[in-house]
Amino acid sequence: MINKVFTEDFFASMASSTLDIGRAESLPPECYADPAFFEFEKEALFNHEWLCVGRESLLPNIGDYFTVTHINEPLIICRDKTKEIKAMSAVCQHRGMLVAEDHGNTKVFLCPYHNWCYQLDGSLSGAPAMNKTCDFSRKNHALPQLKVEIWQGFIFVNFDLNAAPLAPRLPEVSKYLANYELEKAEGPRPEKPESYNWNWKVMMENNNDGYHATKLHKGPLHDFIPSEKSEFPTMSENEAGYVRLNGTDHADAAFNPLQKAILPIFPNLTDEDRNRAVFANLPPTLSLVITADMIIYLILHAESAESHSMTIGYLVAPGAMKTPLFQDKIDFNMKAAMEITEQDLHVDRLVQVGLNSRFAPRGRYSWQEEAQLLLNQWLVERYQHSWKHTQQTIPIKQAT
Repeated sequence: MINKVFTEDFFASMASSTLDIGRAESLPPECYADPAFFEFEKEALFNHEWLCVGRESLLPNIGDYFTVTHINEPLIICRDKTKEIKAMSAVCQHRGMLVAEDHGNTKVFLCPYHNWCYQLDGSLSGAPAMNKTCDFSRKNHALPQLKVEIWQGFIFVNFDLNAAPLAPRLPEVSKYLANYELEKAEGPRPEKPESYNWNWKVMMENNNDGYHATKLHKGPLHDFIPSEKSEFPTMSENEAGYVRLNGTDHADAAFNPLQKAILPIFPNLTDEDRNRAVFANLPPTLSLVITADMIIYLILHAESAESHSMTIGYLVAPGAMKTPLFQDKIDFNMKAAMEITEQDLHVDRLVQVGLNSRFAPRGRYSWQEEAQLLLNQWLVERYQHSWKHTQQTIPIKQAT
């Protein structure tokens, strides 16, 4: 059965979501709630874009690994014997058992079901009792590989082995992050992802929405960063991400009851850096919330039209984790950050309910929502390109 969203008119209608901020309207609600559209989105976005999986610092030694899931694909990220970062499927190529869970250090990945053995580079080195199987060769049954790139200390993977490199497409985003030296920033292993019952785009939009900040979060934990001080720098053509700058009422502001940095600030910040926060997004998976002494990173893991999970981690300046009372100070910061986050999670849940309504709008934007326009432009270009490609390769009957 052809879904109603797969029409030329539907995809053409998305153009209104990419107009200038004074004229643009939000994406069709079906983009957030329709299961068939999410399946389309997998090919349009997730099969070809760079997906963040975590920090390179989580893999300091040969044999270190962790597992992660994107679009329900279980993956292994590890450091192999050549000290390179590898990304591969966690699915045993025998019967589908997962060969790794959680994180750790290992010499090989051994399937617990039938003891097929994979090296750190994913090659199959052992397959017991397969000697009577016709035309069986271990070299043909390696764990499927993904492309890997490191940017600002974050590991990104791509299912498309022919994908263009990520870093050259982030000149503007990188410029605004340069003084924080994210590749040197330090932080612990984050907790396991939490699951949420709303579309991943609802979360990504919220992560970089300046319009709601002094309304939903009004109070001492957030008033020092007013919405009216939002700025939206122009991005380069084909930029793979975007940023929102938000001025603060005083230098070295931080999300805690004191409204001031209590950890060592990043050492190379300018006065301009110290009087603003930076919100950076690399769709479809990474959001950064950056203040003078702390960076919170949010990694989104899309699962279905109405569900995703999110990893929350933090980074601080080099050496900060060894300063006196560090854990007390970080707990002080994170308690406030999580209080703000809980307010966001409540409205995100209800936004998803509204997007399923017959009365769901294609709403108009405030100038303080220009980050949503930047996300729309990134999305619609890929949606329309994939739609045209689908029509060319697999003719789809138009809905009547």
